[in-house]
Amino acid sequence: MSKVMLGIDTSNYRTSLCLAQEDGRIVAEAKRLLKVKEGKRGLQQSEAVFQHVMNLPELSEQMKWNEYEIEAICVSEKPRPVDQSYMPVFKVGEGLAKSLSTYLRVPLHLTTHQEGHIAAGEYTAEERPGQDRFLAVHLSGGTSELLLCERHSAGYAIEKIGGTIDLHAGQLVDRIGVALGMAFPAGPYLEQLAKESTGEFRISSAVDGLTFSFSGPEASLLRAIERGETSHADIARATEQCIANALEKTLRHAVELGHPRDILIVGGVAANQYMRERLIKRLQHPAVKAKLYFCDPVYSGDNAYGVAMLGWMKQKTNIK
Repeated sequence: MSKVMLGIDTSNYRTSLCLAQEDGRIVAEAKRLLKVKEGKRGLQQSEAVFQHVMNLPELSEQMKWNEYEIEAICVSEKPRPVDQSYMPVFKVGEGLAKSLSTYLRVPLHLTTHQEGHIAAGEYTAEERPGQDRFLAVHLSGGTSELLLCERHSAGYAIEKIGGTIDLHAGQLVDRIGVALGMAFPAGPYLEQLAKESTGEFRISSAVDGLTFSFSGPEASLLRAIERGETSHADIARATEQCIANALEKTLRHAVELGHPRDILIVGGVAANQYMRERLIKRLQHPAVKAKLYFCDPVYSGDNAYGVAMLGWMKQKTNIK
């Protein structure tokens, strides 16, 4: 019977389970977006916790438990690998993981949601960064950070060197999307609408060194919606351009400061094809000479695959 790692992730957006073999092949996975009421821009932690509690038994029925031997379990216990990083939603997955570990008598490995995104990016990108030391950009509804990463046998050493000082990229997308009448999370709907844009409307991005701000752009976009003089498609495209411009300026500056030119971009917002193409064009230019690596769009959003692969890394080095 083939051995697999069980990955568990219970984030603000999705309940996720994954069974993955050591070579990275996924043999079973089940995931479900958390439900957000129409017109709302997210969930309170208590609501998200309740949905995870209800989702996990139903998702468990979709897994191929009898066909594989679980070698160990890995779970994201908190958002980021820093002290005082905490969200109640992750305790749901952690509780299940600890119970299963005891019942099955298999090792339990703890990781973080952010490390799971980076691992998913490395394992699903067309190629992974060639050096152990690289930059990563984590773009989602709950995080927009520029990270200096160093790959090691049991995972990653991560140092935050920049990022947003207020709104996250995903928050900007969702707030503008909901204001335009879209469902939450709005990313896929906004990206589709933006394809109809004539591209005539622009707003400026706010960047200071390695940090950026989206609160000013949000105000500008909401005013444009309120005035009603700009098409919704142009507003959607302006939102994408603002985020892409902010990232381009920030990453150019990071490379100028001597940070690695290998850059991995992960998180739900990183699935946006327009932003990917724009960043590749602007940053893989001979003047910058950066090399960009993107997570497979299917795994850009929250998932348990990266968590499972981190479990294999930890299992091989006997680190819990």
